[in-house]
Amino acid sequence: MLRRQVLLRCAALLCAPALPARAEGEATDAAVTRIQAFYNALLSVMKQGDKLGLRGRYDKLAPTVRSTFDLAAMTRIAVGPEWNSIPPEQQAALIENFTQMTIATYANRFDSYSGERLEVDATAEPRNNGRIVHTKLFPSTGEPVTLNYLMRGSGDAWSVVDVYLTGTISELATRRSEFSAILKSGGPNALIESLRQQTEKLMRPSAAGPQRGAR
Repeated sequence: MLRRQVLLRCAALLCAPALPARAEGEATDAAVTRIQAFYNALLSVMKQGDKLGLRGRYDKLAPTVRSTFDLAAMTRIAVGPEWNSIPPEQQAALIENFTQMTIATYANRFDSYSGERLEVDATAEPRNNGRIVHTKLFPSTGEPVTLNYLMRGSGDAWSVVDVYLTGTISELATRRSEFSAILKSGGPNALIESLRQQTEKLMRPSAAGPQRGAR
């Protein structure tokens, strides 16, 4: 649980790059370009955060999140070995509810800008038949945080399949621990309902825009 909270707090810093996703050097790597485009889209929404409101941010971010992240693969990885025993209709429901929760998380936390800065390395690192895109997040106060993206694809088509806090803490490994407990106690329908409830909570107006220091 603590690791998940740390991941969410770090993710909150993503909402406030001082400049359109700045790379160290000129980016020619398609995986890097994908992350830069994602950050730029976030920045655009953040600058309109109050005007758009929570639902407006969700609607604006939904296409970008769906195109940047391979949410079907991320759901499958987070569920783990139990995935193959889940009926197709429940698999589809898990993917869609995981997707909605992911979008709601960004819409909830990417609500304003307060001087943070980010940098994206211009060259991705080959890793496990994919690439790691390295980024550093500089809060308005405090030490920078490393947040890296594991991406899979080819040519110009690259998608995120995992996110690593401080370069080592896998978001999906953390999710798998959480999901495994829910699946063990209640099966796929319990996990679907848990994801739905998390999305509902994130999309309540009272849940939007928490103080950054508390994320």
